[in-house]
Amino acid sequence: MYSADEQRGKLGKVAYLEEWITKVTPLLAGETAFDVTFDWDESEGVPGAFIIKNYHHSQFYLKSLTLEDVPQAGRIQFICNSWVYPTHYYNYDRVFFTNQTYLPSTTPKTLVKYREEELVHLRGDGTGELKEWDRVYDYAFYNDLGDPDEGANFARPVLGGSDEYPYPRRGRTGRPPTKTDPTTESRLPLLSLDIYVPRDERFSHVKMSDFLAFGLKSIVQVLVREIKEFGNNTPNEFDTFQDELNLYEGVIKWPKDLLDKLSDVVPLEMLKALLRTEGEPIAKFPMPQVIQEDKFAWRTDEEFAREMLAGMNPVVIRLLQEFPATSKLDPKQYGIQNSSITKEHIEKNLDGLTVDQALKNNKLFILDHHDTVMPYLNRINSTTTKAYATRTILLLKDDGTLKPLAIELSLPHPDGEQCGTVSKIYTPAEHGIEGSIWQLAKAYVVVNDQGVHELINHWLNAHASIEPFVIATNRQLSVLHPIHKLLHPHFRDTMYINAIARHLLLTAGGLIELTVFPARFSMELSSAAYKSWVLTEQALPADLIKRGIAVQDPNHPRGLCLLIEDYPYAVDGLEIWSAIEEWVQDYCSFYYSTDDSVQGDLELQAWWKELRNEGHGDKKDEFCWQKMQTLQELTQTCTIIIWLASAYHGALNYGQFQYAGYLPNRPTISRRFMPETGSPEYDELQSNPDLTYLKTITSQLQTLLGISLIEILSRHASDEVYLGQRNTLEWTSDTEPLKAFKKFGEKLIQIENQILDRNKNEGWKNRFGPVKMPYTLLYPNTSDYTGVGGLTGRGIPNSISI
Repeated sequence: MYSADEQRGKLGKVAYLEEWITKVTPLLAGETAFDVTFDWDESEGVPGAFIIKNYHHSQFYLKSLTLEDVPQAGRIQFICNSWVYPTHYYNYDRVFFTNQTYLPSTTPKTLVKYREEELVHLRGDGTGELKEWDRVYDYAFYNDLGDPDEGANFARPVLGGSDEYPYPRRGRTGRPPTKTDPTTESRLPLLSLDIYVPRDERFSHVKMSDFLAFGLKSIVQVLVREIKEFGNNTPNEFDTFQDELNLYEGVIKWPKDLLDKLSDVVPLEMLKALLRTEGEPIAKFPMPQVIQEDKFAWRTDEEFAREMLAGMNPVVIRLLQEFPATSKLDPKQYGIQNSSITKEHIEKNLDGLTVDQALKNNKLFILDHHDTVMPYLNRINSTTTKAYATRTILLLKDDGTLKPLAIELSLPHPDGEQCGTVSKIYTPAEHGIEGSIWQLAKAYVVVNDQGVHELINHWLNAHASIEPFVIATNRQLSVLHPIHKLLHPHFRDTMYINAIARHLLLTAGGLIELTVFPARFSMELSSAAYKSWVLTEQALPADLIKRGIAVQDPNHPRGLCLLIEDYPYAVDGLEIWSAIEEWVQDYCSFYYSTDDSVQGDLELQAWWKELRNEGHGDKKDEFCWQKMQTLQELTQTCTIIIWLASAYHGALNYGQFQYAGYLPNRPTISRRFMPETGSPEYDELQSNPDLTYLKTITSQLQTLLGISLIEILSRHASDEVYLGQRNTLEWTSDTEPLKAFKKFGEKLIQIENQILDRNKNEGWKNRFGPVKMPYTLLYPNTSDYTGVGGLTGRGIPNSISI
């Protein structure tokens, strides 16, 4: 028992769980309630925390503790939601606090030391390999992607800690270095999912069951290196679009030579689970929504353009403000990289406008992947990939839809990158060889777009950028802190899904390198993109303004005027953004009455300093960050964090299967260059354009791997917690924040209804498109599907949980 002092309250008498031995607990995961009787000296005041010691032989999950009939307080709730391991695993006491909320300066004196010491335990000492019972949140570079002990082909650069390869930090595991390279962390066995993250950050039993049930561990089997070269050189191809459609509406017989090869390294039962076989080797996937109503509407120019506004990557298109488009690449290193698209290429399709008139009237837009891809293109194309750096110019028509005008495909100059590019321009055509070439040109654009989506907009800007916030929040903000309570639900499962991604998907030879066009240079490409990352520009309004899609308008209800009025991602997103912003403003204002209270919050300032100097330590520049000196800066920062972790990630993740589950619509790799006149490929294009298209895009094995992956990643878990919800109703004892949160939920329901109404309005053509696929990726889904999960294509989870 501690002696009472000013900052450490007195402990009551030891109490025990009653009927621990006699109560029958379920063999499988489930909840069990126990009684406990506390003997408390009323003169010591109201209990604010309790210490628990587990003398059992195994860990248990402590959900909550409720004290009834407490003098002076009545009912006291302790929200725990934590795994408690046997006491010999800890060299300190496990402490849990009430659901009351305190700033550091308002914390009862009797809890101050407990509050401070708990944060010290969570930070650890920065040494040693961390084990599952450790509760340590710490930082590390991305030095766990390569496996140099397996050979030079599996070595990868360390991301983070250098000007050449800047990157956000990941959670530290402390594994020893490889034998070959002391800067690279050794890897776990391929099939192990026992990657260290603090135990409370791992999936729940329900989530893990869902995750494994849909075959991730089975998919990993096909990544065994014995079949890697086989996969790259398989003679098996899709000969017709019907062959691809058979993956969903019919059956496809898996090639016997592939099955024989797989069966050497994959247990039969796992092979059946992956390949969906029972007896006959067949596969069948759910029907992606993009081909449910019309099997070929995806090939139209209107749908190609619409998906830039309402597809799975609606965050790249921008206003074209100068013509021709210019490059920001260093001309000393890359020569002149400006666009070769001329007025003559596009004016014939400008609906009577000149280029100057279209520019002046904000009618021209561009999907520009040129500068992102070009620096890596020589290396990428030295592999089996044959890709281009692309620019696509589009016209905003009077009916609100976009019309592609020209596509530029560029390669580095054969005399060297410093000499600039060799570019070819393609314009729309519907028939004959010109129509077939145009379809291929659009495919090369989508290959770029898929890589940028997966590696930059999805992984880097959501998954990787949020992880340092998860770590810093647990290290510097007590569970009693209001900002911890605000942000914690938006960090659920993020560290663990990121750890799995590093282990299985992003690693050398992993699924991303096998199925996305930058291949082994994928993570380097995302590192290059991080050089221009600025936190404040991740706010949706700031992003839209930066891309020229919106202009500030104080007379507009949103404060912004969209130049593309029928832009589903932006329209729905701004409503969600405003709802989050209002909720955060209401919440933070309750605890911070002045800017001085923000400046004087020691935990908050330590959190912010660590995020800048440690978590995003390669981005210390002041212009990247708010100064965290005002309430407005605090609310804006928290709004951005919640937006990225919930709505932004939801819009980019949960439509993957619906759009890219059918690879002809969203190819991830191009394996041949555009056919040249007089070549055998050109002759084949004339005689069998579909076969040429299929031979150019993602191969059969890569397609099967890719579909298997995104089917898993596009699923909502059955225990998903959506925006506007909490998995614990009594997450705080403060009445006003609870009322504000209820108002937030009601606002989200209003937004749901508005989205449904817009999707019924045939005047908004971009919400439905030729594929007849309503835009629901930013439908909050606050009630209808809770507890269902699956490939719903709708719903905004609180966090980056898959």
